[in-house]
Amino acid sequence: MKKIVVLVFVVFLFIECSTVPITGRKRVNFVSDAQVLPASFAQYTSFLEENKVSTNREMSNQIKSVGKNISAAVDRFMRANNMKTEADSYKWEFNLIEDKTVNAWCMPGGKVVFYTGIMPICDNEDGVAAVMGHEVAHAFAKHGQERMSQGQLQQLGGLAVALGTSNKDPKTQQLWNTAFGIGSGLGMLKFSRVHEQEADRLGLVFMLMAGYDGVEAAEVWVRMSKLSNGSSQPEILSTHPSNESRIQDLRTYLPTARKYADQYNAIGNEK
Repeated sequence: MKKIVVLVFVVFLFIECSTVPITGRKRVNFVSDAQVLPASFAQYTSFLEENKVSTNREMSNQIKSVGKNISAAVDRFMRANNMKTEADSYKWEFNLIEDKTVNAWCMPGGKVVFYTGIMPICDNEDGVAAVMGHEVAHAFAKHGQERMSQGQLQQLGGLAVALGTSNKDPKTQQLWNTAFGIGSGLGMLKFSRVHEQEADRLGLVFMLMAGYDGVEAAEVWVRMSKLSNGSSQPEILSTHPSNESRIQDLRTYLPTARKYADQYNAIGNEK
């Protein structure tokens, strides 16, 4: 049984490893769009029914306009890079919700929500584009599906530890199970921070492709840092990089993002 668990684990990693476009990061994803997207679209519809869509026409129109431009850049990239089937699977939708929460998100398949609470942090159209690019990038890179896959691997790892220590005394079993729980938990947090940095970088490329000012991406996090008065928990125990880390990384990556944006726009225009 132990050998079977290890074999299944290795086969999953070998067969299901793919590459995130643009960043080149290797990812493990066992979950298909066919499994995720119908549920994602249904949940989004339910969310809109249960929450108040903003009646602020100016802000709502800005969200929809920026979302249309960013998603068009993503679509252009995908169709120019042999990802037509994937591009066709996205059903882009952008809504502003009346809520003081400082947040925005994008579900698998391109369903986006901004809360009115994040609009002062966005501050301007380029700021909206920075947040929009980041959230859309999560869907583009399939971070939701990857986290689901990571959860499956974590469960499999727990089973392997239980089987591997089944012939040990109870104290040894407890020690190994505790070590696995702490290690895998921190691993999942790190996994989330990798996703956040990747979404920051991809989002920067996409907003530049759409014609927005990439400098504003870092400035969004400057304003976010001021809102939190610079307080944050240690980065190793957070699902997100620190504000300072994000600001520095976005500023450092900006020249590279500009080169990518010019390159991908040129390829897209050729096709």
